[in-house]
Amino acid sequence: MVRLGTGIGWRPEIAEAVEHMPGIDWVEVVAENVCPGHLPESLTRLRERGVTVVPHGVSLGLGGAERPDAGRLAALAERAGALGSPLVTEHIAFVRAGGALTASGPLEAGHLLPVPRTRDALDVLCENVRIAQDALPVPLAVENIAALFSWPGEEMTEGQFLYELADRTGVRLLIDVANLHTNHVNRGEDPAEALAELPLEAIAYVHVAGGFERDGVWHDSHAHPVPRPVLDVLTDLASRVAPPGVLLERDENFPEAEEMERELGAIRRAVEEGAGRREAGAAPVVGGRPGSGRGASEAARERLALVQTAVLSALVAGTPVPEGFDRVRMGVQARALAAKRADVVAKVAPELPVILGKGYRPAFLAYAQTQPMTGGYRRDALDFAEHVLAERPENTAARRELREWWLERSGSRPRSRRPAVRLARATRRVLLRR
Repeated sequence: MVRLGTGIGWRPEIAEAVEHMPGIDWVEVVAENVCPGHLPESLTRLRERGVTVVPHGVSLGLGGAERPDAGRLAALAERAGALGSPLVTEHIAFVRAGGALTASGPLEAGHLLPVPRTRDALDVLCENVRIAQDALPVPLAVENIAALFSWPGEEMTEGQFLYELADRTGVRLLIDVANLHTNHVNRGEDPAEALAELPLEAIAYVHVAGGFERDGVWHDSHAHPVPRPVLDVLTDLASRVAPPGVLLERDENFPEAEEMERELGAIRRAVEEGAGRREAGAAPVVGGRPGSGRGASEAARERLALVQTAVLSALVAGTPVPEGFDRVRMGVQARALAAKRADVVAKVAPELPVILGKGYRPAFLAYAQTQPMTGGYRRDALDFAEHVLAERPENTAARRELREWWLERSGSRPRSRRPAVRLARATRRVLLRR
């Protein structure tokens, strides 16, 4: 087991601050945000100093009905090699649905969604994890996620589900204590019970992050300070086992370096308090029951595909909420997904909010109610622009500028500066759409 120590999530916005923080043993980087051939200089300097860098994937969708995409696995393996990482991590979640298994169009969530804790879902997840393990050059660890809604008819608790996953595959676990707290508020699940059922010897490291509560729902924002209840869950975990590594996550609203250092200090103290309890023999290490080693049948994949597609379609395409789900919570999740899409598209295509001004966000949220994402955020930006153009906005100057932006980016090649060529390409697009 790799001993990592205390770390922080590396982000470009805080790269310089992270380099100068005392006591940082390792960092974690979002795998999809780095290019193996052009690593940020900050990460290179950290590696040269002996700081471990771990790539953290967000797009595999190991909990989805489809088998993991070979291209995504190859990209994750390439990043692990480029960073010299001792392990890679991903999530127990589904991020897309539809496609061949349901004979329907593909749907993208743009977010990590919970898998049902059923035998079908567990069988599929175990097989997907084994496929990923075989494709990666280093060990894999998978993370429990936060959820705003629950699946009806679940057959296992979170602790039992994770225990069987680790038992059947040998995969390591990345335990996010903030997500355990989130599920406590949103789903009434006791973090202590989940920890008591986990195979604690399988823990690779621990995530700690902040969030906020609104209207009785806890939002795992990664943009707020770590609250006391999350630190209490960390202390409980550390009273049961010595975590090989603990990492502070922050993705937005970055505070000054001094505040992040104070949060790291609070995390260290929570771990030390738990260690003191463990040494005093205050909490036993308890595991769940072992699972079977069967694989996933194609019928199980098809059943999972159908229910995940129905759920995702309700969240991103405005179709009816499937029976048994909390409609209020599904509505909260749908609005959260639309808001996240608007925020990420604004980052991927920062020209759009400039062109559309104050009208960008309401226009995008209206678009997102019925237009699901099908090909990632860059494709989403182009589709949104085309949708707005089809609505013929009243602001002529904005319409002209938006059309120029869309034409510049929608083709397979950069637009020519020669007017005749540009006219020919524009005419061809119009004819193709007809």
